[in-house]
Amino acid sequence: MIHLPLSPCSRWALLLGIGGLLAVSVGCTTVREVSALQTVEFSLTRVSSVQVGGVDLTQVQSLDDLEAAEWTRLAAVLSEGTLPASFDVHLRAVNPSENRVDARLTEMDWTLLLENEETVSGTVQEPVVLPPGTPQEIVLPVSLDLVRFFGDNLRGLVDLAAAVSGTAPPQTIQLRVQPIVRTPLGRLKYPSPIRVLSEDVGGPASSGNGP
Repeated sequence: MIHLPLSPCSRWALLLGIGGLLAVSVGCTTVREVSALQTVEFSLTRVSSVQVGGVDLTQVQSLDDLEAAEWTRLAAVLSEGTLPASFDVHLRAVNPSENRVDARLTEMDWTLLLENEETVSGTVQEPVVLPPGTPQEIVLPVSLDLVRFFGDNLRGLVDLAAAVSGTAPPQTIQLRVQPIVRTPLGRLKYPSPIRVLSEDVGGPASSGNGP
């Protein structure tokens, strides 16, 4: 392996450039799809199917909204030192219409942050084709133990889970995503993670490159 003294962005550009030189053998369309991925915009649109300790919190805003049986169930689960949560994060990807060519997302690494706390990570392994100007939804199934990251305050944990579902006052929810493409030189990650915010939870949607 040859190690080049290049910044991540320079390395990305160099590899895309080399890929372009190989377009004759692998097809110009593939190279254009890889290049188009650089301008894809990501945003967090919603979170659905929020379950905590086996209790559906989709319409719950705080611990006070729980039925007695639900409160008892959560307390019992928490007494064992854990509070498993699961939900689906809906990520929207938009390939700008001015690209005039599909962008192809081969894979994507992601990390979920709640209240600025890094929690769990995963990888989207199903390829996604992004036509110009047509938003595509990518669903990320998330499972985590809330106690591991946020302690054993039941009210605080329920309030956090309710906020994640979008029915309670805004809380911080973010994603860090790092697209992966396949080039003539092999598997290539985006030069740095992209920070993705939500317009539904935690303020206006925005995204940008950053750690």
